[in-house]
Amino acid sequence: MFPLRDSFMGRGWIMRAFGGVAIAALGLTLALLAGASPFAALAALLAGVVAAALVWPRQATAEPARLPAVEPEQAPLPGTIDLLSAVDDPLLIVRDRRVLGANPAARALLGPHIEGADIRLAIRHPAAAERLIDRSPGEAAERVTRTELVGLGNPDRRWEMTTTRLGDGSRLVRLVDRSAAHAAEQMRVDFVANASHELRTPLASLLGFLETLQDEQAAGDPRTRSRFLQIMFDEAQRMHRLVDDLISLSRIEAERFSVPREPVDLLSVVEEVRGSLGPMIEEKGANLTIEQDGLDPVVPGDRAQLVQLLHNLVVNALKYGRPDEDVAVRFEEAGPDMLRMSVVDRGDGIAAEHLPRLTERFYRVDAGRSRSIGGTGLGLAIVKHIVGRHRGRLEIDSRLGEGTSVRIYLPRAVTNP
Repeated sequence: MFPLRDSFMGRGWIMRAFGGVAIAALGLTLALLAGASPFAALAALLAGVVAAALVWPRQATAEPARLPAVEPEQAPLPGTIDLLSAVDDPLLIVRDRRVLGANPAARALLGPHIEGADIRLAIRHPAAAERLIDRSPGEAAERVTRTELVGLGNPDRRWEMTTTRLGDGSRLVRLVDRSAAHAAEQMRVDFVANASHELRTPLASLLGFLETLQDEQAAGDPRTRSRFLQIMFDEAQRMHRLVDDLISLSRIEAERFSVPREPVDLLSVVEEVRGSLGPMIEEKGANLTIEQDGLDPVVPGDRAQLVQLLHNLVVNALKYGRPDEDVAVRFEEAGPDMLRMSVVDRGDGIAAEHLPRLTERFYRVDAGRSRSIGGTGLGLAIVKHIVGRHRGRLEIDSRLGEGTSVRIYLPRAVTNP
């Protein structure tokens, strides 16, 4: 089982045998010098060789010194290992700084080598080593401790390590992945900061122009007053749109567990959006075309939210598409129970690195351009939440210089035979 160790042990036996022969030869030489007969000296040599032969087998069976093994009474019970394997979170049993047992989740995270290893080599994290090695009686008295481990396994991962002291002196170590909770908390903090910034900017403009109009000289000039009032009106409209989107997003999130059941004809939704966006479509010199291939696009849903979803997608397509280029709304089958609705524009497109973040709140590819054309940064976030409430799926595909296609997969309405 251990060829390298056995090789060294074999060399040791040979050296001991040669040592026995050398001692016997030395005894022979001394006997001859002392005047002993050759026969007596030869008898002493044979005795030395026989002694070495008798000692050799006993030494060959001796076990060399090595690290102390886990005693049978120290190993975890088989039932304990089965219990650990039934838990999805990584679990380890540690005693005397050694990992006595680990479940599959722990081996998948930390490596298959961890059983029997030093805990400092199993969990390579400074905070874990500091907590799992007792350094003072006060630390040893704590039965349950919790430690945050940042970067274990991946730089972006965050784990909570809970250590519980058991009655036999061992410790149960549990690792809980807190990455998603941390990301959600960070999103909440960013959302509050971004919303405050988006509201503060137009509000500062309003206050600045109001203060200017209080000056009689500026207020007395009709052209200056008219220009300032238009800017103030635009900023107030921007704040109004932002507040409306925030309220819509909050309402959709509150209803996310309520699945809408009313059948909605998406063709009538497209016509309603076309009517509401008529001036914008005309200004861009474009058309809103429908491609359905004889498909009857009826889905169970909330009509008002589906109108809002399509309105946001068409507005984005018109804003970021090229002038005089049509925007297409396509309906296609996506399996026996699903329907695919696509909104396609021919614009500048979006770089691939931006696509995963487009549905984040207030995320903008080009912040300056988005604000200049009236965007709030919440349109696609609202779309994502509406799709989620309707138990659908959202996909965005874009190529620089070619345009963008937003695909919405929705369950089809069940028709009675």
